[in-house]
Amino acid sequence: MADARPIIVIKRKSPHAAHHGGAWKVAYADFVTAMMSLFIVLWLMNSSKQIQVAVGGYFKDPTGNSKMVGSNQTGSGENITLTKDTMSLLKQALQDAIRQVASLDKFKDQIEMTVTAEGLRIELLETATGTFFDSGSSDLNGSGKELLVTLAQELGKLPNNISIEGHTDSKPFAGKVDYGNWELSTDRANSARRLMQENGLRENQVSQVRGFADQRLRKHADPLDPSNRRISVIVQYLDKNTGQQPKAPDPASQTGGPGASTHPDQPTEPARP
Repeated sequence: MADARPIIVIKRKSPHAAHHGGAWKVAYADFVTAMMSLFIVLWLMNSSKQIQVAVGGYFKDPTGNSKMVGSNQTGSGENITLTKDTMSLLKQALQDAIRQVASLDKFKDQIEMTVTAEGLRIELLETATGTFFDSGSSDLNGSGKELLVTLAQELGKLPNNISIEGHTDSKPFAGKVDYGNWELSTDRANSARRLMQENGLRENQVSQVRGFADQRLRKHADPLDPSNRRISVIVQYLDKNTGQQPKAPDPASQTGGPGASTHPDQPTEPARP
């Protein structure tokens, strides 16, 4: 027994499996992102058109810089003084704003915007069936109201003055005694002014309301064309040096100087763009 050797038991520890890393975390994150995207798409599909347009507008312009065309508030429209050099920015911003109103997209061929010597001219062209006004009336229909409210909300953010003009075609107005195209064109311009001042334009922002009847035809070769019937909204330039609205010329300087006749009933030549 003395010669018996002790029994030595050797226990070997089996090594752990190699570390599998964090690849599963990446796969899980991708899965969660995909599920979130799915839920957002499902939510958008059941949302109103207004929400869909707003979300789409964010992805088109996340910073909102495209609409910084003229205010001291970021994105509201007054960071840039709207002079002859910058009026094209306003034109683009208004076109974008109208495009985002789905119900107005079908009228894109009846809305024309041009930069002129007087300012940005926005024209609402009528069709044979009446696009913005009831036929032969100064009452705006639903489409006319919606468009003018959209314009008023954008233009009201600007320091620029606004002129509003009414135009008709050469077809004689019938149906009322002592009422013709002169009265109709002026009444339509005034209807547009009232609605825009109630929905965004400042009380003192409209500098002129003018009715021209058929004296400024859009299509001279076809004086009865429906597009001659239109409302024109003109955003007037600001002086690029002072940032202020240019002063109107002194009437006395255009009528022979001091002492010249300025009788209120005396007709005057309207300012031309």
